[in-house]
Amino acid sequence: MKATHQLLILSAAFMSAVSCTTITGETNTSSKVKPGVPGAEVVKTTRITATVTGIDTTKRKVTLVTPGGEKFHVKAGPEVANFSQIRVGDQLKATLTEEVVVRMAKPGEKIGDDASAGIGIAPLGAKPGVVTADTIQLVGTVTAIDLKKHQATLRFSDGSSKSFAVRKDVDLTKRKVGERVVIRSTEVFAILLEKP
Repeated sequence: MKATHQLLILSAAFMSAVSCTTITGETNTSSKVKPGVPGAEVVKTTRITATVTGIDTTKRKVTLVTPGGEKFHVKAGPEVANFSQIRVGDQLKATLTEEVVVRMAKPGEKIGDDASAGIGIAPLGAKPGVVTADTIQLVGTVTAIDLKKHQATLRFSDGSSKSFAVRKDVDLTKRKVGERVVIRSTEVFAILLEKP
């Protein structure tokens, strides 16, 4: 249920490389919950640093190595106007911030599924860099509540259903079938290449 759109090398390709390998980074997670109130806000921030160790200008590929020795490659699309400025030894600093907010919809609230994306790239002549933001909002309708397992089953607009564990401090006897749950996920990804 991810919004479909094309991102730049230093976002989509880098994140693809990160998610397909075991690239490690500094990760911090925080959450906000109100005791007894369904829902929560969770923010996870991961910072990754890597050094450019190789550049293939013909294929527009960059080889990167993390301080832990993890090596991976990313490909620059034609949108990366400042590709020619990238040099071996440059430092790539990337920050991925993921925020997920789950809340109960208010009775009668007009709300539905939604997705949006934005991208900002460095102007021609500036240091190569990019910031992308993706937001996805899903609304699920409660179709079942299992008090024994402390779970709720949600049905989404595409017809799929999924059961979710509910925090133990939430009194499920006060919830009912037909209520709606709003799940909003935002990912902000920022990359900057820096000279050593």
